[in-house]
Amino acid sequence: MAQTPTTFEVDGTAICTKRMQAGMEVQQLAEAAGITASYLRKLERGDRTRMRPGNYQALRAALNANETELLAPHPDPPERK
Repeated sequence: MAQTPTTFEVDGTAICTKRMQAGMEVQQLAEAAGITASYLRKLERGDRTRMRPGNYQALRAALNANETELLAPHPDPPERK
């Protein structure tokens, strides 16, 4: 059985882009997601990169985002020779 991660590593640029596509101001999205505007700004700037599961789920719901589109990209591991 898969466990929920203790935190999610998010992509601030993706959050900002999705927010702007939704036509929302920082304060509006923060209120909708139940987080502070200061925290959201830090996420968008990349000053903070990790979110607790509840906050991440609330942010996803507020932006109508799928499970992965707000997550930070992870490079593919190098191929073994």
